[in-house]
Amino acid sequence: MKKNSIKNIRLNSEVQKELSSIIRDVKDPRVSPWTSVSEVYVAPDLKTCKVWISVLGSDEDRDNTLKGLSNAAGYIRHELAVRMNLRNTPELTFISDTSAEYGVEMIRKIDSVVAEDNARHVDTPDDEAGEEEDN
Repeated sequence: MKKNSIKNIRLNSEVQKELSSIIRDVKDPRVSPWTSVSEVYVAPDLKTCKVWISVLGSDEDRDNTLKGLSNAAGYIRHELAVRMNLRNTPELTFISDTSAEYGVEMIRKIDSVVAEDNARHVDTPDDEAGEEEDN
């Protein structure tokens, strides 16, 4: 199976759906209820799987969730094997995904720059009236 084959893309999508469901069932108190699986990459040989996890909350919540998921990796892998009929059940590696937080920070910076730019270029009502009279 090639790296970006249709089969691999479909497999990644199915594994992502199943892992999202399984993670909701994990009873470890360290795993935040606001955890989502943002991306999954299953190696073509089905031996390893990288799982990018996004956690809504503080850095401490994210770290605790990753520790909890790493501890529960055996249970999660077993559940994945039960739910999906794969030749090999991949070894799971959980990675923190901070792209959503980065996006929010960039939007905040862009909004502040736009607000500063608008504050510099505000037309006064007198200027607009004078322009209309010239036309």
